[in-house]
Parts: sequence; structure tokens; C-alpha cells
Amino acid sequence: MEIDNNVSSDVYTTSKNEEKLVPKFWVDKYKKEASKNWDLFYKRNTTKFFKNRNWVGREFPELSFESDLNQERKVILELGCGVGNFMFPVLESNPNFFIYACDFSKRAIDFVKNHEQYDNLKCHAFVCDLTTDNLIDNIPSRNIDVVSLIFVLSAIPPENHYNVIRNISEVTKNGSIICFRDYAKNDETELRFSSTTAQHKLQENLYVRQDGTMSYFFTLEYLKEIFEQNGFFEFVDGGYVARETVNRAKDLCVDRKFLQARFRRL
Repeated sequence: MEIDNNVSSDVYTTSKNEEKLVPKFWVDKYKKEASKNWDLFYKRNTTKFFKNRNWVGREFPELSFESDLNQERKVILELGCGVGNFMFPVLESNPNFFIYACDFSKRAIDFVKNHEQYDNLKCHAFVCDLTTDNLIDNIPSRNIDVVSLIFVLSAIPPENHYNVIRNISEVTKNGSIICFRDYAKNDETELRFSSTTAQHKLQENLYVRQDGTMSYFFTLEYLKEIFEQNGFFEFVDGGYVARETVNRAKDLCVDRKFLQARFRRL
């Protein structure tokens, strides 16, 4: 993993203390309607918004896109699969993988199941709210070798994060690896939320976008705390990742900041 542990999580904090919170009525509404808002997102954007995640295999060897016919069979769980931008490229290059894939948008799962590459012998997609639904209802107990938890947990309010971790623990084998990547505190997106006059902040580190979907911004300390609680997982490696993204249409360079880590099931 290309990780820079020197990237600080403590910059740009002065304006945050001055932010006004979204009124409680709306906070509760956004949280209650999270699934509905993501369903509307996929209604607007169908399968055209996200690009295939070809970078995942470079960052996480466990999820490599490199084909290896001698590789032993792996059972993978992709949480927040969207419309299959990770699942289908991986299955195409790894015939020995079986992927369970879930999302709490029914519309997204419908897109996955209608994809020309969807094959019940290689994958199983299902609707799941990770905060209330049990993964074990669709996956045999302690059956998963690798979990992809990439840009998923940020869409869930922090009071439910531990429920997600506990849920994952019920379907993962001893020694299985959880591959995590998500938005880090003081990412450019969070700073932009803070600098606008519109109210976006729901609570500490949790913001709402204009379309009603939410985004939480992580610190490594908090991430390790929720994973290591009750001894389900141990930290393997990880840290902050700095990236410069270029918007060629607007001729802009944006400094992005993500948090990437791996955890092992005990």
C-alpha cells in the first residue's frame, strides 16, 4: 500500500468549531432515509457514475485483479457493491473467486443481477442494511476469506459503525482480512463542506451532501477503536493516503485524503 503516515489529521480545525449543525429534525430524517436516498442516487445515475475500481488490486493484494489459475479458491464479501464496478472486473480475471455482494439500495442490486456477467455459480448479490440486517442470513457462518469495505462505512452514521463490524465478524473466518478504504478527516470534501454557507454538518465528522446521502470522515485512531473493540479484529497495517486528483474540465487540482487499512479476524 502506498501510505504516508506523515499526513496529519489535525490541520484545518479552526473553522470546524464554528460550523452550525443541521437541525435535529433533518438529521433524523437523513439517517432514517439513507437507503431511500441511495436508491434515488442510482435512479438518477444508473450504472454511469462510478468507474471500475481497477486500482483496488494494486492497493490490496488479497483483491488482486491479476489472473492466477493456480490460486486457491477464495470467498470474498463486497460490502456496498453498488452496480458491480469492483465485482465484475475481479470475477473476470479470477475464476477461482466466489463473491457475495450486498448493498442497501435495491435498485443497485437490480442493476447487478441484470448485468450480462452475473452468474449464480460465481456470485450472489443481495439487498442488506448492514446496521439492521444480519449478513449470516445470506452467508454461511465463518465462510468469508476477504472482505472489501471500500467507501462504505462513511455512508453510515457513527453510532452504527460497531454494529457493522459485529455483523462482519459473524461471517468471517479466523485469519480473514478486511480491506478498508474511505474518506479521512480533513479531506478536501470535508473542508469544502465546512467552507460553504449552506449547512452540511450533522454531527462531529458526519456531513450530508445535497442529494441527501451522508459522508463520515475517519481518523485512524477511531477506526482501530471500532475494529478492535471486543477482540474481533486486529490491526495489520494502514495509514493516511494523500492523492492529487485533476478535474480537466474545470482545470482544477484537488488534494484528497483517504484512510486505508487492513484488519485480521481473530
